[in-house]
Amino acid sequence: MNGYETSVRFAVLGPVRAWRGEQELNLGSPQQRAVLAALLLRSGRAVALSELLDAVWGEEQPAAAVSVLRTYVSRLRKVIDSGREVTGAGSVVVSVGDGYLIRVPEDGLDLSVFEQRVTEARKQRAAGDLSAAAELLRAALDGWQGGALAGLPGPLAESESSRLNEERLVALETWLEIEVERGRHSDVVAELIALTGQYPLREQLCRLLMLALYRSGRQAEALAAYRSTRSTLVTELGIEPGTPLQDLHDRILAADASLDAPSPGRPVPPAPAVPPALPDASPPVLPAGRPAQLPADLPTFVGRHAELDRARALLSGQDDAPATVVISAIGGMAGIGKTTLAVHWAHEMADRFPDGQLYLNLRGFDPTGSLVTPDEAIRTLLGALGVPPMRIPAGLDAQTALYRSMLAQRRMLILLDNARDTDQVRPLLPGSSRSLVIVTSRNQLTGLVAGEGAHPLPLDQLSSAEAHDLLARRLGTDRLAAEPQATNEIIARCARLPLALAIVAAHAVAHPGFPLSAIAGELRDSHGSLDAFASGDDISTDVRAVFSWSYKAVSDPAACLFRLLGLHSGPDISAPAAAALAGLPLREVRALLVELTRAHLLTEHFPGRYTLHDLLHVYATERVHAEETPPERERALGRLLAWYLHTADAAYPHITPHRRRIPLEPLPDLCTPLEFTTHDQALDWCETERANLVAAVHQAAESGRSGVAWRLPAVLWGFFYLRSHTHDWVDTARTGLAAANAAGDRRGRAQGLADLAAALRGSSRFEEAIDHLRRAMVAYRDLGDTEGRASAVTNLGDSYLQSGRLDKAAEYIRRGLAVERVIGSPWGVGICLSNLGDVYQRQGRFDEAIGCLEEALIVLRASANPWVEGVALDILGTAHRRLQRYEEAVDYYHQALRTHRDVGNRWGEGHTLGNLGDAQLAAGEPEAARDSWRQALAIFVEFDHQDAAKIRERLGRPADAPPDAEARSAASKRAA
Repeated sequence: MNGYETSVRFAVLGPVRAWRGEQELNLGSPQQRAVLAALLLRSGRAVALSELLDAVWGEEQPAAAVSVLRTYVSRLRKVIDSGREVTGAGSVVVSVGDGYLIRVPEDGLDLSVFEQRVTEARKQRAAGDLSAAAELLRAALDGWQGGALAGLPGPLAESESSRLNEERLVALETWLEIEVERGRHSDVVAELIALTGQYPLREQLCRLLMLALYRSGRQAEALAAYRSTRSTLVTELGIEPGTPLQDLHDRILAADASLDAPSPGRPVPPAPAVPPALPDASPPVLPAGRPAQLPADLPTFVGRHAELDRARALLSGQDDAPATVVISAIGGMAGIGKTTLAVHWAHEMADRFPDGQLYLNLRGFDPTGSLVTPDEAIRTLLGALGVPPMRIPAGLDAQTALYRSMLAQRRMLILLDNARDTDQVRPLLPGSSRSLVIVTSRNQLTGLVAGEGAHPLPLDQLSSAEAHDLLARRLGTDRLAAEPQATNEIIARCARLPLALAIVAAHAVAHPGFPLSAIAGELRDSHGSLDAFASGDDISTDVRAVFSWSYKAVSDPAACLFRLLGLHSGPDISAPAAAALAGLPLREVRALLVELTRAHLLTEHFPGRYTLHDLLHVYATERVHAEETPPERERALGRLLAWYLHTADAAYPHITPHRRRIPLEPLPDLCTPLEFTTHDQALDWCETERANLVAAVHQAAESGRSGVAWRLPAVLWGFFYLRSHTHDWVDTARTGLAAANAAGDRRGRAQGLADLAAALRGSSRFEEAIDHLRRAMVAYRDLGDTEGRASAVTNLGDSYLQSGRLDKAAEYIRRGLAVERVIGSPWGVGICLSNLGDVYQRQGRFDEAIGCLEEALIVLRASANPWVEGVALDILGTAHRRLQRYEEAVDYYHQALRTHRDVGNRWGEGHTLGNLGDAQLAAGEPEAARDSWRQALAIFVEFDHQDAAKIRERLGRPADAPPDAEARSAASKRAA
């Protein structure tokens, strides 16, 4: 109506974007886009508020997370629904319970279009129409605009982007395979060469490249491609190529005629018929009593709604059974509930497979080491299908041929539980059936995904709500409701691991008179070990024993790295940090991390970053203390902490150029810190590693490494300041100071006092800062450190300034200025002039203030100090605003904003935006003022900064209300 386009299209296959007609919509901040992405990825299903909070922030939610999230949804509604009231169209984003739901037609989301085209392509391929299948896949791939959810923060983006990008890669491989099948091998050689370079570990890409090269008459290059991939696999992972790749290599060497390309104009020949496995013409038929081997579904099964939805989607739109074999690989760490989920889903799907269900435990991680070999598995499955033992052929190839003949054209559900690797599973897959195969494994069966088109379904620990439901099913809701605090503690100490929760629940059921608080106390008393999760004589339900089966299955170097990870106290670890911990080359450690990840002893929660489940971390800690000597543990921890310190020091000059460096202790052997080339690169590393750096300070102090404990906060000063991480700043500085005091380190004590004072000033705790700076002055004087003492004097003046004691501020700033000029420190001189200008403008001595600040700008620019340059420009803006020179004030504030943004000073940017809004309001521009304040509020909310309340107060005033008579404090101050 009225020519207004109301339909909205969304994209997640690339950056998260939206359009109304041809007009792209402004979706706001990255966090706001993350909320939209969470809704879109569950399109048509309500998303609870807790899910959205986890999607955007995970475990580290800001204090006002719920309020901020609802603000994000409100803004999204405003942008997305704009104009729909004209036509009477309903809202796209609607409230459902305590959460939200987004209503998008199937063709309104690029992901839905992609999935529809891939599904249709699969059907066309099965029907033999390769041309149509290739066109559909090409159209599906053309809808991508980069990596899925590109640039989006938060746990949801981390997990879902990996999954979606993998789906794209599988679709691309399928398209390339079809192109090679239909004789277009020469057209795809260049793309295959590029892709194998980008993904050197994907054997399917190498196989297609080899075949395309061979069919193009380039046999030598095909063999060279195999050698290159084999070398990479052996070097990086310590494994040989899989059987399909080796077989293709041998057939190319032998110039196998069956590899030749189809002639132009001739249809692609069908796959060779399966050779008969038995002398008679027909395989045995299934007995009248069809196999129904599924284990019983647990009546206490709870949760896993998202995983079940993904599993069900594999068969969506297919009323009877899939047109081709569907393989789902359910993976995860020991005790995570893989078999429980697989059995539950299998029972749910069983009626769609009327020819029966087969189940086989492959014992891939059995404590007895009795792995089921492929020929043993085939014999077992053939027996279940009614084949007499005397009629089962001897060789594996013949057994596999018979097995696939038995399953041809049948609708079977096959559950292969606890698989060790792809080679164990591959012979058990139907050849050309309409079957569903469910595989569970503690390893990532990447070969099954790449080579057989399996759909990976990784499991994580239960959500808190699911864990609560699990306990409620076993113990009853009344027992949990009577002791909610104890219930929550049990869930936390079980780390939401289903096996651990089941063990504790069984203990509670066996002792109905025990209060849950007593059981929680048992877990608390055994914290640091897995003793509380031992379950008597049943080794299969003993957490420590179950973990050990995976641990013993990996190589010795990987097992060593796993247990050393028990020494790391941070929430996750990067590959370079792991290399320092292990004292190994980075390339070697990457291969070990891949091995541990595939064994689900480790989770790669973000590319190149790894984390241990809480209980696995306890197990790793137990193993490192049992298997490594104290000197070996000391050396490993020393390397790790030194790596964090020296890498942070490498970032230091990029964040705070020209500032005095902190002398470091020498690097230990086998420890190579990172290097940085840009300010942004250094700042991003500090942000990524922030939690680990804080943990490293505490671990250094606790382990007696006081030198690391006080030096690390010192080199992180600029980072903590720029990003307004004041809590971490105070915490680490206080810990470093205590460690220096305990060690009797005078240099460390002086630096620790100065750093803690800086952190306290950043937290507006000025009286405490003044006390510490006075003690720092004495400590530097006793050391004979003139530069350190001058810095303490200058910062003492600034602390008096921020606390409103202007006369004291002027006294100490002038003293600091005199010393800084004597020792020839332009950095210090610029700071003192800037602070003195602020004192003057607060005293109403505007001419002196402006003269002082203009002199400061000259010095600051000459000494390349943009940090304080932004501060000086902000103060100049305030001086002119108080003189009612609003045009000049606004100009200075804009200059300050540009300077703050150049150095990434978000805190300073927020303060200046607040001041700019005041100037704009005084100049008669209320809407511009509100816009500036809104931007300031977004920054302060992002950092959970105390000044958010002041900005909310401004936004709450009438639009034409005057600002406060007294100017606010200047923008942020240099704090050391």
